Amino acid sequence: MSEQETAVLLKRRAGGVTEVVLNRPDKRNAFDDVIIQQLIQALAQVDADQDTRVVILRSEGKHFSAGADLGWMRRMADNSRQDNLDDSRQLARLMNVLNHLSKPVIGLVQGAAFGGAVGLAACCDIVLATEKASFCLSEVKLGLIPAVISPYVVRAIGERQARRYFISAEVFSAREAQEYGLVHLVCDDLEAMEQRCNELLAQLANNGPEAMTAAKDLIFAVSHKPISTEVIDDTAHRIADIRVGEEGQEGLGAFLNKRKANWIPGDNQ
Repeated sequence: MSEQETAVLLKRRAGGVTEVVLNRPDKRNAFDDVIIQQLIQALAQVDADQDTRVVILRSEGKHFSAGADLGWMRRMADNSRQDNLDDSRQLARLMNVLNHLSKPVIGLVQGAAFGGAVGLAACCDIVLATEKASFCLSEVKLGLIPAVISPYVVRAIGERQARRYFISAEVFSAREAQEYGLVHLVCDDLEAMEQRCNELLAQLANNGPEAMTAAKDLIFAVSHKPISTEVIDDTAHRIADIRVGEEGQEGLGAFLNKRKANWIPGDNQ
């Protein structure tokens, strides 16, 4: 198989966990149009997989991702505006698919996360990073802008920090990324990050799969909206539907009868 054919891997783990793995360590896990399409397909596959309850997005090697592949950027520089528009729309589609995946997504970041890789992190639900991880919105150094990732990055770090880092292209640390809201947990090293990830997986295994999906959808439904009659009514309908649904009934019954819900794996019983 060619390098590009193995650039994105799916790895099944116990407990309904599937890893989506960027596997180009010799290229610092940079991505191009082909790999973007592979990522979209991999994410669609795990989203449709009923046995997958949680998704991990991670990379092999020393770096999470250097962002856009240099060869791809060279090709795009010689292509027409329409070709560039089509490519940009495909990257935008990747970000949107990842951001709206119905399953919880944990991102694991080590080493460099530059350019579009910051967008990938911003689209994950929970992000862990090693102490030595670094982040950079480096596009302006090339005379470009972080356009298609901007809706997700601005929501993650806020307009004020975006105004600084979109313009300056400064590198910021994992601790700074945590302070800004891009990263949730900073771990000492790869081993500590893996351990913390396993703890999170055990925590998520206790939660209703359908409820976690509905909770993600709820966030998108109420974010940046004024608290109006429409929003109040929508949220009331959502909880009413959940309470009378099969999973809600099971969860409430388990709580009231002091037993474990049927979605909790045996190891967590």
